[in-house]
Amino acid sequence: MKTKSKKKSKTKLLHQYYSYTGFYSFVGKSLKKAALPIIVVIVGLFLFNKYVFTLDDGLELLTETFSRTGVLITFFISETLLGLVPPEIFIAWSKKTDDPILNLAILATLSYTGGILSFFIGKLILKINSVKNYLEVKMAKHLKNTSKWGGFLILIGALLPIPFSITCMAAGMIKYPLKGVVLFGLFRFLRFALYAWAIFNVVS
Repeated sequence: MKTKSKKKSKTKLLHQYYSYTGFYSFVGKSLKKAALPIIVVIVGLFLFNKYVFTLDDGLELLTETFSRTGVLITFFISETLLGLVPPEIFIAWSKKTDDPILNLAILATLSYTGGILSFFIGKLILKINSVKNYLEVKMAKHLKNTSKWGGFLILIGALLPIPFSITCMAAGMIKYPLKGVVLFGLFRFLRFALYAWAIFNVVS
């Protein structure tokens, strides 16, 4: 009974801490901010697909124009350097390949690996004062949030449309334990599975 009550009290304390520090509010605001761009992209793709150039044809062109290796390298660079290109484009691309499940698994693994690499980039940045000072200003809010919430922010970055690489880089800059990034970052695979389920139903 004492063990159960301790677990409950610890859970309650965590809940109170995240409420007090604004973690739930941050997640809610992030979802609201992400919702509008996602809706705009979906509507834009629908209109583009209907009136300009079909999405399927576009993905076919992408598959025919660029090699599989080239696409995967581009994706890995993007996922390592601040998430420059939305991963959803690459997930849709994987559906048009000869082995979509294998390519999706490779994409998820590259994204996860890119996040881990970003963590080490964040640690290396601490040794370059000019870059460190610049990023500390640009990423001040993210660094502050990572310091407060640590692993849970990495989990949110892995699941939600928050740049995963930026979260991991911030973790490296505040010297957050690598094992936390490795563990919570695994939720990146769940995100790719869920997004693929939705996108694969749209792309024929």
